[in-house]
Amino acid sequence: MQFIDKTDLKLKAGNGGNGIVAFKREKYNPLGGPSGGDGGKGGSVIFEVDTNKSTLLDLRFAKAIRAKDGENGKTNNMYGASSEDVIVKVPLGTVVKDLDTDEIVADLNTLDSREVICEGGKGGKGNYHFKSARNSAPDYCTLGEPGQERNVLVELKLLADVGLVGLPSVGKSTFLSVVSNAKPEIADYPFTTLKPQLGMVKVDDSSFVLADLPGLIEGASEGKGLGHEFLKHIERCRLIIHVLDMGHEDPITDYQVINEELKKYPGNLEDRPQIVVANKMDMENAEENLKKFREHYPDLEVFETMTLINEGLMPVLYRAKDMLKELPQFPLYDPKKAEEKVVYKYEKPEDFTIHNEGNGVWRVEGEKIERLFHNTDFSDDDAVLRFSRALSKMKLDEALREKGCQNGDQVFIEDYSFDFVD
Repeated sequence: MQFIDKTDLKLKAGNGGNGIVAFKREKYNPLGGPSGGDGGKGGSVIFEVDTNKSTLLDLRFAKAIRAKDGENGKTNNMYGASSEDVIVKVPLGTVVKDLDTDEIVADLNTLDSREVICEGGKGGKGNYHFKSARNSAPDYCTLGEPGQERNVLVELKLLADVGLVGLPSVGKSTFLSVVSNAKPEIADYPFTTLKPQLGMVKVDDSSFVLADLPGLIEGASEGKGLGHEFLKHIERCRLIIHVLDMGHEDPITDYQVINEELKKYPGNLEDRPQIVVANKMDMENAEENLKKFREHYPDLEVFETMTLINEGLMPVLYRAKDMLKELPQFPLYDPKKAEEKVVYKYEKPEDFTIHNEGNGVWRVEGEKIERLFHNTDFSDDDAVLRFSRALSKMKLDEALREKGCQNGDQVFIEDYSFDFVD
């Protein structure tokens, strides 16, 4: 199966159905009154973990996902049907990011993870809701709210406890195949690993998930080689096993190159504890290279292994097991860089904000006023009058006048313009 771990999607939740204007027309009830029902809720777009999936291949060519709109209200005070939600199945470890705001909207990292990414619009109200002692036969209703819309990046970041890193052909794949039931491709040429491989490692009564990533090279964090595409998969790892080829001419430089790439990658990978493995100790110059390495890093514990013949691996696994007992989960995002949030007291948000765009053009924004705008049917004179009265109660005209809005200026709410009449 092709391994796809990143894709862009355009998501659109369903709009709410419109309320309707209706009156009872019964033979023996001539004054039945208003009976317009409410519109149904639009379907939401929901992401849900599916343990049978291991890649985002199903979403690769689904550039847009849209839920259906809710039905309009019906007579006799009957509600319009709400639309079903669209459930998008994704692998465990999927992260959803809003491309317009650069905000993480969901991190599906548990088996029961289920997140509403785009909320369906609420249905409009039928004229039955507006009946009162002063108006026993209202002939207006409200429209349904628009469903939420988002452009998102869907990215898979594998859930592994331990990640194997190192230059190409240092023996990572062999290490994984020996200590777990994974079957990665193994060959005597670089970049045999073209996608991350996971294996379950059992040590006595404990177990952990080990991930083998494509080999890193210098410049991987900047996009060189293959490994840069997969560094994100060790962002969740609590521990890194750093494999070195002691038969190589300069393991000291190799060690520094990999650590520098981990440091440059924006995922706090340099904060992960490491177990250093000196592999291929059967090579001719391995003993001499290991001696130089230990002299250069006298305080660094180094495990000698020969993965090809399964020698020296158990001490590494026992050390990993002991370290994992003490290591907490690493957050995906650096809390040091997050803005400190201090809660003081609740302040009622403004109904709207006004922006002067110059040349007699003004723009009004705000959740309350935009919701009122979307709920208004501008083909209905009574609905327009109610909209105008609501704006007057908000004192929008006074606020525009104070900002310098003149008679005849254009006032925009979203993409619609109104003439300001003083």
